[in-house]
Amino acid sequence: MVDPKIEQVVQFERTRPDVRGDAHPKKLLRAIEEDGDHLAKLSDQHIFSSDQFDRATLLQLFRLAAKYEANPGRFSTSLNGQILISAFYEPSTRTRLSFESAWHRLGGDIMSITDRSTTGIAKGESLGDVAEMFNNYGDCVVLRDSQEGSVREMMNALRIPIINAGNGIDEHPTQALADLYTIFKWRPDLVTNEPGEPLHVCLVGLPSKMRTVRSLLKLLCDFPEVFTTVTIVNDCDREEMFAPGQLEQLEEAGLKIHTADDLDSVLPKADVVYINAISWEGNSFKEYGKVFHIDAKSPLKEHAIVLHPLARGEELCTSLDGTSHNWYFSQARGAVFLRMALLTCLVQRAERVLDVI
Repeated sequence: MVDPKIEQVVQFERTRPDVRGDAHPKKLLRAIEEDGDHLAKLSDQHIFSSDQFDRATLLQLFRLAAKYEANPGRFSTSLNGQILISAFYEPSTRTRLSFESAWHRLGGDIMSITDRSTTGIAKGESLGDVAEMFNNYGDCVVLRDSQEGSVREMMNALRIPIINAGNGIDEHPTQALADLYTIFKWRPDLVTNEPGEPLHVCLVGLPSKMRTVRSLLKLLCDFPEVFTTVTIVNDCDREEMFAPGQLEQLEEAGLKIHTADDLDSVLPKADVVYINAISWEGNSFKEYGKVFHIDAKSPLKEHAIVLHPLARGEELCTSLDGTSHNWYFSQARGAVFLRMALLTCLVQRAERVLDVI
């Protein structure tokens, strides 16, 4: 006789929805026609803001990321002989390991710095001087720092590409790229000539303070016909919600921006729910919107997906992990392949994989 508990587990495994979110890269790959010219212009570029990307470049990056994800075993030598300087002066797990995993998967080598106090900066060395040294040691730099101006300060002295991996409350562009890549994997029809229904996005966070939210909103501006409505949920006053010029940029791009302070009233209408609660400010973090919480009992649309940049706190309950709403783990997985695509382009190796299906 089968143990009832074992039978219950087996039945759950048979009937549970696909929560991996990784079954769709080939669909996205087929949905976007290849045009390598848009990727060529990324060669040797510094990546500091989501504003740098246009629609065509984004789609080609997503296509290349989908190619990597659909064929993970076929690309392992693109960055042979190349060295990544991974400089994380602010705590990080996912972003640092994601970049380092991406570089390793492409055959490159890594020099990693995870503590500012172990560098010359602790003795008063300027970031400009550090950048001059990096020019001699590596082929690309990934920098995370708690100060908003750090990336731009290093850019002035660097002759190799640098990627902003999150600087203070300013931006985190590659996180936003991974977020958008996840959405289009979920709905590849949205980038075809015959797109389905556009999306209503519920964004729980504070655009004026949260770098992930700020960068994602900038990228949504490139697809106003896809993200027809964006509702930002927070308990701050509207004038505190946006940085100067931020709301104007979104509205000029054609996005319809709404605000709300009651999450449950927005969830039944939202196709994509993006939730974050942490903002890095100075050398520590602050939490905003503690009253907002999503769990398996929240009034989510049947086919809505939930995204979160992670690490999560009480705002995102583990009860959602085993549901079809969970696309935040896929979001973290897809970030590796998205960063593989971007890194390949920056160090002029994209041509090695564009002709491989």
